Amino acid sequence: MKKIELLAPAGNMESLIAAVQAGCDAVYLGMNVFSARAFAGNFSNEALIEAVKYCHLRNVNVYVAVNTMLYEDEIENAITLIDFLYHHDVDAVIIQDLGLFDYIRQHYPDFEIHISTQMHIHNLNGVEFMKQAGASRIVLARETPIEIIQQACQKGIEIEVFAYGALCISYSGQCLISSSLKNRSGNKGMCAQYCRMKYTGLQEDKTCSSDGQYLLSPKDLNLLEHVPELIEAGVTSLKIEGRMKRSEYVFLVISLFRKAIDAYYENKPFQLSSSQIKELQVMFHRGFTKGHAFHDTVIEHMNHYRPNHQGIKIGTVVGYAKHKVKVKLSDTLNQHDGLRFICDPEDIGIVANRIELNGKLVNVAQKGDTIELPYDQYIKPGTPLHKTTDVKLNAQIQRNILESSRQIGVDIHFQANPDQPLILEVSDGKHKVCVESSMLVQVAKSSPIDFERMKEALSKSGDSVYIVRNITGVCGNIFMPIRCINETRRNAFEELDALRLKKYPDRKGKRNIVATCQMPTMTLPKHLVDIQLVEQRIDKEAYFVSENKIFDTNMKRPVINETDDDQTLFNGCLLSQIGDLYHPLKDCIAGMTFNIANSYAMAFMLNQPGVEGVIVSSELPDLQLQKMLIKFKQRYGFDAITYQLVYGRRKLMYIKHGISTASFTALKDMQNTVFDLKSKDGVTQLLEPSNVYRKNLGCYGDYFIFTDENGYECKTIMEEFEKL
Repeated sequence: MKKIELLAPAGNMESLIAAVQAGCDAVYLGMNVFSARAFAGNFSNEALIEAVKYCHLRNVNVYVAVNTMLYEDEIENAITLIDFLYHHDVDAVIIQDLGLFDYIRQHYPDFEIHISTQMHIHNLNGVEFMKQAGASRIVLARETPIEIIQQACQKGIEIEVFAYGALCISYSGQCLISSSLKNRSGNKGMCAQYCRMKYTGLQEDKTCSSDGQYLLSPKDLNLLEHVPELIEAGVTSLKIEGRMKRSEYVFLVISLFRKAIDAYYENKPFQLSSSQIKELQVMFHRGFTKGHAFHDTVIEHMNHYRPNHQGIKIGTVVGYAKHKVKVKLSDTLNQHDGLRFICDPEDIGIVANRIELNGKLVNVAQKGDTIELPYDQYIKPGTPLHKTTDVKLNAQIQRNILESSRQIGVDIHFQANPDQPLILEVSDGKHKVCVESSMLVQVAKSSPIDFERMKEALSKSGDSVYIVRNITGVCGNIFMPIRCINETRRNAFEELDALRLKKYPDRKGKRNIVATCQMPTMTLPKHLVDIQLVEQRIDKEAYFVSENKIFDTNMKRPVINETDDDQTLFNGCLLSQIGDLYHPLKDCIAGMTFNIANSYAMAFMLNQPGVEGVIVSSELPDLQLQKMLIKFKQRYGFDAITYQLVYGRRKLMYIKHGISTASFTALKDMQNTVFDLKSKDGVTQLLEPSNVYRKNLGCYGDYFIFTDENGYECKTIMEEFEKL
């Protein structure tokens, strides 16, 4: 069995070094552009080169996330970036956009592509299709249960699974709430985190009690104690979320996962100690869940209490006087620790710069002590005090990072013959170099260099990544200055560096492929009408002319369909997720949920047998939509059959198993905006509060979503757009 990969986040070089020194097998990072974590530190081109060098010398792979939806005027720059990554030995790229995926597959066939969780692959047909399409690895949706994970791992393609970190409440790639309300697209890496805000639950317009106000905020995933099940399922890679997190967080989490993985392969038990759990909690957590992978209930999955880092409780307020808060401690407090008073309506965060114990300043206080902290605002007795930053823990982790030295073992064989150069053969088990000294070995006149002195000189590794395991060779009556031996050793290590850094010498370079796209084989209607919930109230014969295509429950494929694993023919269907493309298709249209936003993605979809038209992404700005249509015709020679959403309420989120045990029918945010909730087949849909109303700016046809309009309203709306 190939050992499972431990994949670490790297938001910047500091976190990357921490991850490597903690024992990861690979890192994933983003560049300054086209990253789904646009607000992480990310990497410039120059920093990426250094990151690849640092990692590859230490046998760590580098995967670069180019995992955003791409507009037409971005796709060429993304292609340029791919070429740069390809020629600088990046091991794989993580892709969301179908157009960029198809371009890489055709032009760089020897470049590994990992399918981002943003593509929301959550069923076996999705796995099969992307395998067939040329992907090397699939990052499954976080909602995927262990049973489907196990089956996916039998499909002959690498499977990557999230094992720790923040969770999205909606299926990734299918969350539009930030885009809808703030024009900050999650699919562009600019999520405004509406899931971490306050909401009131409603039942038929009446406020419904709940266990908290953060009704869309899930806990953090923690599968540390489920590592054996994931390994035995056949998972290729365990992914740790956290490109926005500090280096101390990365080091701590990776080091614990390293211990858990190694314990499994050494047939040893692994269980988190109470101190390790506390370290994880004080580092960052919103509460921990096993997630959907291991079937946590809604109560176990969600944290309605707080949306941010909870830390650990270390005390309770017992009094307030003279601008000082008196706290009875239940755990240790260090000077400069980060603290939070858990108050209503808002928490209060402070730093423990000044701790008073019995009227004296101290730099540490223990469990049972009653201390005073200066603060100008009254805090009532009974208020919990949480520690959110532990300065001693962070300092210890930083020391561990600095003191860690991830080294590569090498063997050295030397030949030292008089009147010949010193010859060193250095091997890491895979690569071998042979280096000669600049000076000749001399016959010793006095104090010859014996084997022990030669061994001492050759064993030094200096600032290199190497540690010498074995040294062989024979010393006769010879002499050579130690500085020359050191120089020869350094030259050998440098040559070995260069050889190890040529990781992909056989990459063939970019292929020149002529772009093609199949023309539609049929005439499609000008209007697509997506009837959501009111089929029975619409007289189709009376209100929709015969040329309109009406997608009812049987014709529109579900966006979320975990059981999609058969080969049913889809005829005249509106397709909604990647698994649909693995079915035999006839006269189908690719839906809006594929996030088609550039001409390459359009071509990829229209080249699928049986796909005749595409509904473009509703997130496309007007100018980008027009550029996409123009560029498509220039490249492929015809106008594609495309549709634009002109009217309707979108699904802003798709949430597995709901958000609460209460039967909410809607949520209301702090601005009194109401979001209807609809549940179907175990998936809760959060609807847009108001209808999109947009003029078609060049697409072949219009796309309407009718949610609760009656037949007359539908007819009137469509007639208005006919006039436009």
